[in-house]
Amino acid sequence: MNIECLTDSHLDLPGDLKQVRRALLSVTDKTGLVEFARTLAEFGVELVSTGGTSKALREAGLTVRDISDLTGFPEMLDGRVKTLHPKVHGGILHIRSNESHVAAVTEHEIQPIDMVVVNLYAFEKTSQKPGVSTAEIIENIDIGGPSMVRSAAKNFEDVAIVTSVADYALLAEELAANGGSLGRATRWRLAKAAFAVTAAYDAGIASALESLVDSDTPHAPAVFDTEKLPETVRLIEPRSTVLRYGENPHQKAALYADGTGTGVAAAKQLQGKELSYNNLVDLDACWELVSEFDETAVVIIKHTNPCGAATGSTVLEAYTRALASDPVSAFGGVLGINREVDGAAAEEIAKLFVEAIVAPSFTEDALARFAAKKNLRLIEIVPARTPRVVKQVSGGLLVQDSDHRHVTEDELTVATKRKPTAEEMRALLFAWNVCKHVKSNAIVYARFEDGHGQTVGVGAGQMSRVDAAKFGAMKAVLPLAGSVAASDAFFPFPDGLEVVAAAGATAIIQPGGSVKDALVIEAADRLGVAMVFTGVRHFRHG
Repeated sequence: MNIECLTDSHLDLPGDLKQVRRALLSVTDKTGLVEFARTLAEFGVELVSTGGTSKALREAGLTVRDISDLTGFPEMLDGRVKTLHPKVHGGILHIRSNESHVAAVTEHEIQPIDMVVVNLYAFEKTSQKPGVSTAEIIENIDIGGPSMVRSAAKNFEDVAIVTSVADYALLAEELAANGGSLGRATRWRLAKAAFAVTAAYDAGIASALESLVDSDTPHAPAVFDTEKLPETVRLIEPRSTVLRYGENPHQKAALYADGTGTGVAAAKQLQGKELSYNNLVDLDACWELVSEFDETAVVIIKHTNPCGAATGSTVLEAYTRALASDPVSAFGGVLGINREVDGAAAEEIAKLFVEAIVAPSFTEDALARFAAKKNLRLIEIVPARTPRVVKQVSGGLLVQDSDHRHVTEDELTVATKRKPTAEEMRALLFAWNVCKHVKSNAIVYARFEDGHGQTVGVGAGQMSRVDAAKFGAMKAVLPLAGSVAASDAFFPFPDGLEVVAAAGATAIIQPGGSVKDALVIEAADRLGVAMVFTGVRHFRHG
């Protein structure tokens, strides 16, 4: 037995430094592994490894000791049992300054392990593969990895636990600066990160299995119940960015990302000032609305409500029409564009002061034209479909399905004697898509010209539907005569409809379902207004 190896980890070192003499490496993601292991070897660190990790290191010319040599026990059960052994966990967990611990590991010839480098089986990635079987999902639940991570993190006073590839370079620098040693602050930081890793990993497993439908054919494609609301809400999303402040300067704020690389939280900023909390909220509202349209569309958002929305044959045409809806409110707004932004559109957009633009891509010509506007934030997004809406209330959370409900012409019920014309119908469906994203109570006036939709006036967030109808008409810059109107919920009385008709709208789309529907229909027939019911409500309270 090599007595030196049992005591070399508590050599006298300055301050809180601990020498790394032996490292156990067992990783799924082998990015940067060889380079980091080579750094360890340069400081005389003995490398102990398992399976594929060991093979990768040997192929790179490094000297590696197999885990079975350390434990005196072979890997077995197709790799299920390899690190679950007292000579692994004893080597990690024993407290170097505790005499009884040192005596115990000496008696059982357990050698200290001073660093553990582990990342876990890619469970969530596996569980989301098309056609993955239940058996494959279960097999990709890592047991030994989380056990080693927790052991090393618990004993951070003596052991460094490395769970992120991103830490390799920083650790290499610190090892070089301290002659192969790491400080307590680093070990403590690594330990906290490690417990976060295992917490997120377990949460991912629990959430996936909760929605997994039990089957007596485990090798058949797994079936998930995606409609069921979870029994437990598990929010494990790492902080992505600390923001300057929240909605107001006295509020702290940060952005947390779900790790999918999609949506506003993971969007790539190409230029401009740092994004604010309010920018991000508006960008999300903007992208949600512009994503409603299959055709080329541009949306201008102000304080989460659209002040202009339009479709067009080009981005430039759609933008010009959206801006014309309310050019005053558009100043300082946020733009959402569902197509690549080209140079022609960029040249025109650059004439207006806007805070940010979100789009799937920008041409080089567009980027060049925007470059002079140094503060303009250009955001490139990978689309995401958010399945749930989570809102915090005092003492808990509210969770609901996202409102992805679309209505087609075939689903509409014509409630009045007069049916909408073909052009009115297209305008009604356009207005309905916009109204869905306007704060309640909401009335949207719109028109359909030259094959494309355009908002005319938006009445948002009013306490009464009558006021929403009046406000939308008051905001109109374009002519209201011949427009149509959408209401996010039913008209409880004829008065709201009468305001809409008096403003110049000739057709209305609304959910229907009021006890006063007959009176509202009677008023519409009297005024010659065509009205259709959707049977779907789109309240948007916050």
